[in-house]
Amino acid sequence: MSTVKANDITNVTGGIPTVKSQQLIPTAWVNFNGTSTVAIRDSENVSSITDNGTGDYTVTFATSMANINYASAGFAGAGTSSLRSLSQPYEAFPPTTSSCRYNVVYANNSIYDAPTVSVLILGGQA
Repeated sequence: MSTVKANDITNVTGGIPTVKSQQLIPTAWVNFNGTSTVAIRDSENVSSITDNGTGDYTVTFATSMANINYASAGFAGAGTSSLRSLSQPYEAFPPTTSSCRYNVVYANNSIYDAPTVSVLILGGQA
């Protein structure tokens, strides 16, 4: 068996490199402050975050996704013991190729502004 070591891998046709048709890195990700003035701490392929109201955020991609069938995962935290989750309100706001909307929800289903929100997107770019 051979071992390949590289510091950088580039797709010669552009976009994200693949192995066996699977992308090697997330298509987009973001870590942001969801309280007061919403602010991105760090990101890749995210151009902005929109604060739509309490615990309601839209993540806008710098480069659009190839289709709306991308996958996302994330979490929200505040450093306390109360359980929070990140959800996508699909019925009211279905994902688009240029953005996706998320809600931060307490265990009792109330919406909450979280000081730390992280989202990871997997899927192909346009």
